[in-house]
Order: sequence, then C-alpha cells, then structure tokens
Amino acid sequence: MHPALWISKTGLDAAQTDVAVVSNNLANASTVGFKKDRAVFEDLLYQNINQPGGRSSADTELPSGLMLGSGSKVVSTQKAHTQGNLLTTDNALDLSIQGRGYFEILQPDGTTAYSRNGQFSLNDQGQIVTSGAGYLLQPQITIPPDAQQITISQDGQVSVSIRGQAQPQQLGQINIADFVNPTGLQPIGQNLYSETVSSGFPNRGVPGLQGLGMLAQGALETSNVNVTEELVNLIESQRLYEMNSKVISSVDQMLGQVIQQL
Repeated sequence: MHPALWISKTGLDAAQTDVAVVSNNLANASTVGFKKDRAVFEDLLYQNINQPGGRSSADTELPSGLMLGSGSKVVSTQKAHTQGNLLTTDNALDLSIQGRGYFEILQPDGTTAYSRNGQFSLNDQGQIVTSGAGYLLQPQITIPPDAQQITISQDGQVSVSIRGQAQPQQLGQINIADFVNPTGLQPIGQNLYSETVSSGFPNRGVPGLQGLGMLAQGALETSNVNVTEELVNLIESQRLYEMNSKVISSVDQMLGQVIQQL
C-alpha cells in the first residue's frame, strides 16, 4: 500500500475534526458567555531513513537527512477566553463580568462549576439560580418575596428595596473565581466549566479586587465568536480536505496505471 494514501487519510481526519470545531463555534455564536475553540494540529511520527549528521564517508557528514512523515492529527482544542461584547438587557438578574473571573455554580452532585453566563433567575424559594438548569449561584443568596427592586453593585454586593423601609436591605455578597490557566478548564456543557489539574485551583475573591473583573448589572456578555473569521476557517478546512482527497485520487490513478502496465 502506498504510504501517501495513509498520510492523506490522516489529513482527512484532521480536517474533519477542524470542521467539527468550527461548526461548534458557529452553532454557539449566540450563546451567552460562550468561548470559541480552535483545533491544535501536530505532525505524526517520522520514518528516519538517513539521520542528519550521519556519516556519508570517513571524513564527511550528511548535511541533511531523509525522513518521511506519516501525516497529521488534531491533538487538542484550546478555548480563547477573551472578553465578549456587552449586551444591555435591563434585567436586574442579568450579570456580566468585565474582566477576569467566573461565576460559581453549585451542581446537583455537590461540586462547584464555573460559568461566564450571567443569565440568572429566581426559584420558588427566592434563591438566585441559573436560567437553564436552575443550579444555585454560590454563595447562595435568597431574595425576599416582598422585594421591590434588586440592586447588585460592581463589587458584587446584593441589596433590595423593601416596601415601607427607607434603607435598602443588604442580602449578601457575590464572589467570583479566577484561574491561573483558564484554558485548562474543562467545558461540560450548559455553559459550565469544571476545574482540572491544568487549570489550577480557583482564586476566589470580591469582584474588582486582586485582578478580578467587575460585575455589570442588567447586561450580558455575548459569545466571543467572530462569524466572519469562523467562515474563513471553514473554507480553509474545506480546501484542506479537498487537497487531501486529491492526493488520494492521484495516488490511486498512479497505482492503477502501474497495474495496467504489468
């Protein structure tokens, strides 16, 4: 079997994976707080026929070697945790983080997940939860049923106005967490990330302090996907797929000609 067939097959597989990554980015172009991915390619092992620097005679060395590659593969996907645009909603429970940091979300199994999606709602007990699955925001904050207006400051202090009371009532503090390596966070769906060894331990604190971003009430962070850029990437992956297909077709024709002449 001609080695170019297998080499081109790895190129087809890599291009298909890249198309899947770009497709996921485009599918989440309207997802609040979504961070785009990019595929990371790597060449495969080489067949070392002649070692560079090897002896060609008693007194001379090879200036370059002869090494045949065996193709490429996608070894990882990297999240680009850059800031998305600000979308004003005027909803009191819509929050966005301007800068570094993630909201802490309590999952049903008791573990903590992290999210840039600040679309929050209230459950039947008045607790602030995620709008999708209803997971609790950490630390837990309960809004009283007679609250007239909810105010969340840039540093995460939550207060409400109560009918008949002149002074706002302080309810609690929203903290956020940051990581040394956000790219090491594992996306688990539902706009959530989980901590890994690569991300490091969470650095929790008050918004606006210790390098953490500040909160903006009544606004959401949109996806950082650039649709035009992703479409260009899609065309590039498509061309890569076509070129590898062309190599397979050309090698097949070459082998066919050899068989006919034998």
